[in-house]
Amino acid sequence: MHRLRALILSDPQLLQWLEAVRQTQLPDAWLAAGALRNRVWDQLHGYPPSPLNDLDLIYFDASDPEGQAGVAAQQRLSMGSDAAQWQVKNQALMHHRNGHAPYRDAVDAMRYWPEQETAVAARLGASGEVEIAAPFGVESLLAGQLHPNPARPYALFAQRLESKGWLRRWPRLKVVR
Repeated sequence: MHRLRALILSDPQLLQWLEAVRQTQLPDAWLAAGALRNRVWDQLHGYPPSPLNDLDLIYFDASDPEGQAGVAAQQRLSMGSDAAQWQVKNQALMHHRNGHAPYRDAVDAMRYWPEQETAVAARLGASGEVEIAAPFGVESLLAGQLHPNPARPYALFAQRLESKGWLRRWPRLKVVR
């Protein structure tokens, strides 16, 4: 976790995004997925930070069954950003889409994401420290590996691997089955 935390602390753009997440004041809110994963893969390949299609903010609020707080936060974030569009998702609702039992919190929801290395998130704590959540750990992410999540169909992993072009963009990644 130390290497990932150091990477985050050295990246002013990531810190700006983490501050934006904190300012939403959404419960159990994290900057997740590609914003962190791609930064690590860029660094492993010696690339400058790649542009992102979107920024994923996940949060968990069982008291917001329609996800309206997330919709409002997404609108505010997207209006105030010249970066990629924000995607704000209440993980308390995502089990319906995925056909799972309800998740306990945002980190529990990440346990069901298609790739283990995508299941990484960060946020700023109350005193400004960088907190990291990674239900599968960060070692394989930092090693340039890509594992399918055994809790999800392999076909979903394979489809995402192809459609996202990860191996073309980062050719030193190693898929581990």
